[in-house]
Amino acid sequence: MELESIQRALREASLDAWLFYDHHHRDPLGAAILGLPETGLVSRRWYYAIPAEGEPRKLVHRIEAGKLDTLPGTKGVYSSWQELEAGLSSMLGPWQKIAMQYSPRNAIMYVSMVDAGTVELLRAMDKTIVSSADLVSQFQAVLNREQLQSHYEAQRLLDEILAEGFLTIGNLARSVSPATEYDAMIWFQEGIRRAGLTTDHGPNVSVNEHSSDSHYEPNADSSRRIRTGDFVLIDIWARRNKPGTCWYDITWTGVVGREPSDRERTIFAIVRDARNAAVEAVKEAFASSRPIAGFEADDAARGVIERAGYGAYFTHRTGHNIGTELHGSGAHLDNLETHDERRILPSTCFSVEPGIYLPEFGVRSEVNMITGAHEAKVTGKVQEELVRI
Repeated sequence: MELESIQRALREASLDAWLFYDHHHRDPLGAAILGLPETGLVSRRWYYAIPAEGEPRKLVHRIEAGKLDTLPGTKGVYSSWQELEAGLSSMLGPWQKIAMQYSPRNAIMYVSMVDAGTVELLRAMDKTIVSSADLVSQFQAVLNREQLQSHYEAQRLLDEILAEGFLTIGNLARSVSPATEYDAMIWFQEGIRRAGLTTDHGPNVSVNEHSSDSHYEPNADSSRRIRTGDFVLIDIWARRNKPGTCWYDITWTGVVGREPSDRERTIFAIVRDARNAAVEAVKEAFASSRPIAGFEADDAARGVIERAGYGAYFTHRTGHNIGTELHGSGAHLDNLETHDERRILPSTCFSVEPGIYLPEFGVRSEVNMITGAHEAKVTGKVQEELVRI
């Protein structure tokens, strides 16, 4: 736990304290920030308060009294609900403005871990509860040097696997036994394993109308064969097979054994331009030291697609934070599913992946970006035209 850094961040945000609360592992964000184990018995409520100034304070149940002993601070204990409420009131006595894993109106549901009843209890104690969303980004999404390097290692290897996969799919499509979507998925999984990478599921290998399903995942029973003339989308992600490494996540599209149709070229060009608009918005903000929120980058991409008349076919956010989890805890590029006002912070990674999903085929073009103190850049190869497979 980075106690001094957390307290400095609280002071900078004009907050009195950050209150962590858990029961049955309902807050994995808090556990990660505090350095607590992800497993083990949490059958009773515990509370841990970090003030902007001074010593942290704990409140734990007597039958799990050692639950927070790895953390610094004074400890209070309770058994009854009356003792809990009195102990919580005493623990928080001097502090008014308190951050928790809470989001007003559940706007940023990724950090909304605290139940409504607990917020009601604290408000009855005249506490002002504010969202810890920006604090979570700072202490969960910011990557260290080794993690950033691990992203580039995964990027180099996965770009090579994808290129080889396109060649393999094309060769098989022209053979007497074309690969199915499922066959191709298994081929990519084996390539990921051989390269010393790991993935959690997928990838998404989808043909023709299946590519219009942005979360399609082939299975052995119903996947289609990939034949000459088909439109193909591949969404693939992996990281180094070591704890604490950063993911790389990309999507490319192409056509098998032919030139793209005019409609396919047009849709790809719109998606490509939308992707580039979001990338440039982030680059310009960091180059000029101007804060940029996730929703602003989403607006840049979505505006391109809406002006082209395809806004109704762009059905998801523009991008997501990437870290040691594929969908990380930092700002997402989103002004559709949520209005994400979290700042895109230096030393973070995220995807940029707008798409247009028509009934007959779907196009998504996904790159990853990493930010520095005064710059932001795309980390891997960038698709500028449909692949001829």
